[in-house]
Amino acid sequence: MSQEPAARQPLEPAAADAVRAYAARTRADADRFASALEDIAANGLPTVEECTPWEELREAHLARLAAQRPVVA
Repeated sequence: MSQEPAARQPLEPAAADAVRAYAARTRADADRFASALEDIAANGLPTVEECTPWEELREAHLARLAAQRPVVA
């Protein structure tokens, strides 16, 4: 019993643009991550003095998230 594949539903132009933008951001993030890993492979791990403590990274990220949150009147 053979079945034909279902026809794909085209996206609205705005939705297609949003998907492309998301793909570009994801690709850029992956490129930055790969670059960091390649640097570690070539040069070894950074010294403790060169690193940012995770607590500082967490607080900075939480501050960014709080800034994005809509203000309730």
